[in-house]
Amino acid sequence: MSNSVYEALTPQTLGERLGKLDVLTEYLGTDISTWSVKEVGDGNLNLVFIVESASGSVIVKQALPYVRLVGDSWPLPLSRAFFEYHALKRQALRDPGSVPEIYHFDEEQALIIMEFLTPHIILRHDLMSATRHEILAEVLGNFVARTLFRGSDLSMNAAERKQDVALFAGNDKLCDITENLIFNDPYFDAEMNRHTTPHLDGVVSELRADMDLKVEVQHLKSIFCANAETMLHGDLHTGSVMVTPSDVKVIDPEFALYGPMGFDVGMLLANFYMAYFAQPGHIADAEGCTDYQAWILQVCEDIWQHFVSEFSHLWRTERTGILYPASLYEDQGHHLASEQALTQMLSKIWQDMLGFCGVEMHRRILGLAHTAELDTIEDEALRARCETKALLFGRHLIKNRHALGAPADLSRLALVMEKETRA
Repeated sequence: MSNSVYEALTPQTLGERLGKLDVLTEYLGTDISTWSVKEVGDGNLNLVFIVESASGSVIVKQALPYVRLVGDSWPLPLSRAFFEYHALKRQALRDPGSVPEIYHFDEEQALIIMEFLTPHIILRHDLMSATRHEILAEVLGNFVARTLFRGSDLSMNAAERKQDVALFAGNDKLCDITENLIFNDPYFDAEMNRHTTPHLDGVVSELRADMDLKVEVQHLKSIFCANAETMLHGDLHTGSVMVTPSDVKVIDPEFALYGPMGFDVGMLLANFYMAYFAQPGHIADAEGCTDYQAWILQVCEDIWQHFVSEFSHLWRTERTGILYPASLYEDQGHHLASEQALTQMLSKIWQDMLGFCGVEMHRRILGLAHTAELDTIEDEALRARCETKALLFGRHLIKNRHALGAPADLSRLALVMEKETRA
């Protein structure tokens, strides 16, 4: 299919343009007239097609040369498909079975053909319908532990690591989006910001006038920019997770870059906490709402505990990279020193995670890209009450990240915030 001229696919042209690809005919058959093509992309950036026939089904994902949410006034490089492809390949090796299988990549046309996850649905939708998944915390906690550990200097040799850092440094345009939309825009009247007005105007003004908060956010931005600790998913939220009762898959790592370990964990937990605060807008029954909120808080605690457990296991069994070599610790019988180093590293990740969690909550309520859990609450006054609680919770995490010591502290804080009647 590749040629020198990029052209965006449509449901009408996809069969003709891709119909000779062996990988597609293997799954769908050679008669393109029997193919059903449906464009289902509901994200901010890309085209996503479900292609089906009596023989099988695939997903075709193609980058657009602009931000889909905004339009062609905001150009974006097609190379993000290249980075998504390479991130998925690495994630598949570092945590087998956690991401969809890749069938084909076309760099010139910026498209990836991959496994169609069915009957999976986006986790965000399940959180709005009060659906529970018993394996969720374990799978997600293990995913972040394995991908973050195995993509770092704790696991990789020097040459492999430095080549990988150089490769993903090319994803600078999407990194620039992260640096501005997450760490800058929510804290001033940026052009593309939006919030529930006028109900949130007071708390928004308060946050933007909070000098200590803005200083702390820029400290967090400095950590994000200066610490290439591991390959990150870069946009890990509940819209990037697909689930069934017995399976969990992580998708869409096109924002992949090298950054601090706490970032992915913080982004993920932030979206669970926003879902927690949004529940009164989706569950009318007070007792049922409280019960489901308690389940969400337990998932947050369990994700962190599974992360710590798996990360610690990998530290003790797979620490073969260029940092903290066993030759300085275990090989000399200094096991306690190794455990001390592990404890200190986990403490740093925890504190960074808290800050990134708070910043993500702010940008999802005040910035360009919001969450469906909050945005779909039709009663604007109720939505603003939910959003205010999340904003204040996020501010507390950012400003007090050095004082909060355990996941249960966050659950207690969330319960206190939930009782707020402000806004």
